[in-house]
Order: sequence, then structure tokens, then C-alpha cells
Amino acid sequence: MTTLDQPARAAADGALPGSSLPPRLTAVLDELDAFVAAEIEPLEQQDNNVRFFDHRREFARTDLEAGGVPRAEWEELLGEVRRRADAAGWLRYALPAELGGRDGGNVDMAVIREHLAHRGLGLHNDLQNEHSVVGNLVMPHLLHLFGSAEQRAEFVEPLITGERRMSFALTEPEHGSDATWMETRAVRHGDDWIITGRKRWITGVHTGTHLLVFARTSGTPGQARGITALVVPTDAPRLSVPQFWWTLNMPTDHGEVVLDGVRVPGAAVLGAEGEGLAVAQTFVHENRIRQAASGVGAAQFCIDRSVEYARRRVTFGKPLAERQAIQWPLVELHTEAELVRTLIRATAADLDELTARGEPAVTIGHRVSMCNYRGNRLVCDAADRAMQVHGGMGYSRHLPFEHIYRHHRRYRITEGSEEIQMRRVAGQLFGFLR
Repeated sequence: MTTLDQPARAAADGALPGSSLPPRLTAVLDELDAFVAAEIEPLEQQDNNVRFFDHRREFARTDLEAGGVPRAEWEELLGEVRRRADAAGWLRYALPAELGGRDGGNVDMAVIREHLAHRGLGLHNDLQNEHSVVGNLVMPHLLHLFGSAEQRAEFVEPLITGERRMSFALTEPEHGSDATWMETRAVRHGDDWIITGRKRWITGVHTGTHLLVFARTSGTPGQARGITALVVPTDAPRLSVPQFWWTLNMPTDHGEVVLDGVRVPGAAVLGAEGEGLAVAQTFVHENRIRQAASGVGAAQFCIDRSVEYARRRVTFGKPLAERQAIQWPLVELHTEAELVRTLIRATAADLDELTARGEPAVTIGHRVSMCNYRGNRLVCDAADRAMQVHGGMGYSRHLPFEHIYRHHRRYRITEGSEEIQMRRVAGQLFGFLR
């Protein structure tokens, strides 16, 4: 396994690898917990908002008559949380200081995302839609990095505050991981682009004001070059959303989008023409690390709750905790969590060091893939084991484990399936990658 030299660990202030944290990050987590206790937990308890997190959660959140999309009152509540988090200086934590953020790097975000997931279900960090008091603000950052001066002025701040919402439109009915084979096309017509194609699993399109559509503008199928990113208003003529796909985890905001000759101006291109995949891949490594860290946090929550329950649950005259059939599976999971946590934090530190050097993150992409597929698998295994340890109650919606499983199960498919992640590792291991 290729790693950076030991000085790279300086990015974590001497904390990594392992589960120990430097005083700086410990103070950040303490400050974050104090904010959640003061501002978010009371909001969760008022006006029967707990219905969004107890056994009623899917039904309280889902507008069944409107195609299964989130209810307006649920999204209004999340909006209030984001406003409070932004006012307290948390929402923009990972963004550059020039955007009001705190320049939170990969180590910080991995630690924070794990910590918030380890707290369990709650308004501080909802699983179903990636809401968090510490935002994963991908779209504003993409516009900041790749946008023209006009695009940055129009979109960056409104995307942070929620005044505007932009959905990522890459996947198609016949193409997911094989994005370079996409069939959506954009052709020039004077100074404009005409886009024709179909996109699937377009998250947030039910309230989105814009889409970031990836379309082939040159080259041939299978080539990375020749794909262009275009900003498209959702109210553009000849753009439609015929349905939302109902999934294992509800509500759904994953729409099907049809572009039947949609016209946008030449200024709609984000980044360089033909280099859209560079836009799409910019946050791959950071997102996969954060996702893996959330998986470890949720897995540890399941493990800890199972241990606690096994200590007090008595069967046949003895606590469950005394039985090896209960102990050993949890020991395996606890060990796996520590191993994956260590790999995540070490890899995050190396990513931060690469960024500081101005070097490409792709050199350790195989390690990011290791973190991602093992973290996603871990949390699914931990949630399943927690259901088993808790018996009938574990299977019920009155405990959170089924919800945790249903949420995290999707990440073994989306944003790079575990097979794609393993293929990336195999490429490095066997020397297939150039």
C-alpha cells in the first residue's frame, strides 16, 4: 500500500492514525455537541417534531399522494436547522474561509461526520437525505472552483443558503458507473446548446431550481474527454420529470428527468467544454471518505447499543452478554470498526497533505476506495447484527436499526458501487492503472 511519509500526519495535528484525537479536534466536537444540545435538540422535541424520527418517521416525512416526495413541513424543518447551523458557524465548516467557512479539511470532516453519525438518529444529522448541521456543500464548492465570475455571483451564496438548489444529473437509465458511455447529447445551435437525453436518480429535483447536466458534446462513447457540464434551469421548456423512483428508504426525491431538445445558452457550461468529468470527479475522494466515516460512526452506534442491551437483557437466567454467540459477532464488528476508522483517518490525512502540496488525489484513490467499500459494508453488517441482538424489537421501527440499514445499504451501489471500488483497488494492486 502506497502511503505518504510520516510528516503527512501533521495535517491531523499528530492525532492519527487510530481513535485518539488532538486537543483541537476534541474541542471542535465539544463545541459542536454544545450547539446541538442548545439549538437542535429542543427543536427536535417541540411541535411533535419527534414524529420525524420515531416509528412514524417514513410516514411523517413522505407525501404519499405526491409521488412519495418529502413533505413540505419536513423540509421546512430541515431548512430551519440549516439556518441555525449557518448562524452559529457550523454549516459552512468545510468551505473555504472566503465563502464564510472554516477551511475544514478531510481529517476534520471525517472525524465530524463519524461523530455526528455515532450520535444516532436525530435532527442534527439525518441519514435519509444527507442533511447535517455541518454541511456537505458540494454544489457551492463546485461552482466556486469551476464557475465563471457570473456563475459564482449567481449561484454560490444562494446554493449555500438554500435559496437555490442544484441537482447532479449524471446517471442515466442505461449508464451508471460507466458514465463515459452516456447517451445524453448536447449539440451547438448558434451560441446555444441543445440537450437531448434522459437522466435517472436525480436527487432533489422535486424542489431544485437547476440541474448540473452532464452530456457528451464531442468524442466517442467510452472516452473521458468530450463530456461537458451544463447548468440547466428546471423550468426550462422541454424538460420534464415524469416520475420519482420509490426506494428501500423513503421518502424519495430521486427523479427521472427527460431533456427533449432543451436549449441553454453557451454561458451555461461549467468548467471547460469537454472536461465535464473533471467537475464530476473533483469531490469523489472527499465524498467517499466522508461517506465511509459516517458509516463507521453509524456502525459504532449499532455496536454500542447492542452491547448495552446485551448487558441488561436476561434470557434463561443470564445476561445475553455472557453468551459467546452474542459476544463474538460484536467483537468482530468492533474490531472491523477500529481498523476501518484507522484507515479512514490516515487516508484523510494523506489527502490533506496532497492538497497542501498541490498534488493529485488520484495517487491514493485505491485507498479511498478501500475506505469506502469497507465502511459501507461495515455499517450494513452492524445494523443487521443489532437487529438480531435486539430480537423482535430490533426488527421493529421503534428502534433505529432498520432505518440505518436501509439508508446505508444504498451506498454499496451509489456513488461508485463496491464492485467499482474493488476494481479500483485491483487496478492498483495488479498494475492495470496508468
